[in-house]
Amino acid sequence: MFDPKLKEALGRVQKPGRYTGGEPGSVYKEKEKMDVRFAFCFPDTYEVGMSFLGEKILYELLNSHENWWCERAFMPWLDMKAEMERLHLPLYTMESKDPLTDFDAVGFTLQYELSYTNILAMLDLAGIPFYAKDRDESWPLIVAGGPCACNSEPIADFFDVIQLGEGENQLPGICTEIEKAKKEGGVSKKELLRRIAKIPGVYIPAFYDVTYHEDGTVKAITPNEPGIPAVITKAIIKNLNDFAPPTNFVVPMVGAIQDRASVEVLRGCVRGCRFCQAGFLYRPMRQRDADLLNRAAKDLCANTGYEELSLSSLSTSDHSQLEELLDDLNEWAPEEHVSLSLPSLRMDNFSQSLIEKTNKVRKSGLTFAAEAGTQRLRDVINKNVTWDEIEKTCSLAFANGYSSVKLYFMMGLPTETMEDIEGIAETAQKVVDLYYSIPHAKGRGVQVTISCACFVPKPHTPFQFVPMDTEETLRAKQKHLLESVRSRKIKVNYHDSKTSFLEGVFAKGDRRLAPVILEAYKRGCYFDGWEECFKYDTWMQTFADLGVDPKFYCQRPIGLDEVTPWAHMDYGVTHEYLVREYNKALAAQTTQPCNRACHGCGANHLLGGPCFDYSKNLV
Repeated sequence: MFDPKLKEALGRVQKPGRYTGGEPGSVYKEKEKMDVRFAFCFPDTYEVGMSFLGEKILYELLNSHENWWCERAFMPWLDMKAEMERLHLPLYTMESKDPLTDFDAVGFTLQYELSYTNILAMLDLAGIPFYAKDRDESWPLIVAGGPCACNSEPIADFFDVIQLGEGENQLPGICTEIEKAKKEGGVSKKELLRRIAKIPGVYIPAFYDVTYHEDGTVKAITPNEPGIPAVITKAIIKNLNDFAPPTNFVVPMVGAIQDRASVEVLRGCVRGCRFCQAGFLYRPMRQRDADLLNRAAKDLCANTGYEELSLSSLSTSDHSQLEELLDDLNEWAPEEHVSLSLPSLRMDNFSQSLIEKTNKVRKSGLTFAAEAGTQRLRDVINKNVTWDEIEKTCSLAFANGYSSVKLYFMMGLPTETMEDIEGIAETAQKVVDLYYSIPHAKGRGVQVTISCACFVPKPHTPFQFVPMDTEETLRAKQKHLLESVRSRKIKVNYHDSKTSFLEGVFAKGDRRLAPVILEAYKRGCYFDGWEECFKYDTWMQTFADLGVDPKFYCQRPIGLDEVTPWAHMDYGVTHEYLVREYNKALAAQTTQPCNRACHGCGANHLLGGPCFDYSKNLV
């Protein structure tokens, strides 16, 4: 039965379905019989959080344990946040409606740097102290994981436990230690954290001290507890087939941004694009077998009723059994009116066969990532795509009835010039001209959309050493791009350089940013990733008032031998390899995909052997 306060709040907000729970696929258990209760928190709206595949994986995994209960919580939108504060209604989970303080552990996923203030807002709404040092045994453990954990230092002081790498083994391990400690009784928080620290890939920020040079750079990051490793190596699943994809999703009541069945076909990527943090964090590439994927996909669609199935990964078309998988899926998907989508297609292996096998039910849009407008710059970033491949791909699409293509680019890439910006417009124009050169396409209009993001250098990539373009430079490049486009058939979208700047600050920041983030939250900064909520001037004033220069973190080059804030976090790829790739980038030299030849990045030690069998033809 709903709390009367909650019922009142729901009657006053725009989308009450975000907060009611009760969706098909939700898991309900008798809480009195549970040994461990875990609250999975997504620090953004329900619609964004319900699109996140990682939550679905861990929700099913934890709830498969009879005596554990994983529930969900999301950041309430502005109207609901105001109502909860007015009515003193604490942040609660969707399933039991219990406040977060009733849980043994509260876990946040770190997907995006601009969600950091939302984490503080959720802790605040729950009545949980912000800093880990202010929480004793009476409070839930506050846990984090996800890609931004690779440099979680700006928010490390707020967390008890941070998981580096893949959580399918780590999170059950943490819950097991919590269960043991509860049954023993009287285990101190520090002792529990010592036990959890023994789980591979687990980082306990309180067990490390950071010192700085006079110039503000990091001097050293050292353990302050016996038995704690100087470097934490990420956790990894060596064989993805050991973890079948989830076959039961919670089906959202309010339409999620990506409201479809989704199956992760592989993890990692072989391409080695030097700008792509995910491509380095999730090395080496591992794939699931086609028959396992087909069974999971069929069960998932049957259990949820979804009529669209996405084959998810960083580069789905690199799956070695993709054609076989599509054949298997097409034996049942058309009969069930399920359409197939491949969201991560590469221009260099797009084919007639892929078009035919993914368009049996309905035709989905085509999006390709060209990333840079000139071949020189594509070589710098190791985007091994040529104009000939772009031309071949678009010709194939147009010949099959497509009349719109979306092309992703970035601006602000290392060594970029205004000629490279002009190249973006020229590439789009060549695609428009290509469309009208195909005889049977004449008489129908074409639409080419350019989506241009501001490049943010990220940790654990070869470009971690480069400074980010200034806002003035990015604005000048955006203006030049608009002036370079001369066709109404080309639409240009680009990102706000101000939000990208803050993302860059947090991406390469250190622990001295925690007070800034907290103070900015107290001054009204949250939902920073939402244009209508972003308070850039408040952020800049907060930095100034606290004496912190944000440009220090993202707009200066990092020395190749400098100790970074993330130097104690090992994601498998060696520092030496990143330096080699950085130098090759400056020389515009490319590196082949790692399934064609091993380039010695170091990630193979995570598997205990070679990532690929190079005796086979994997080209």
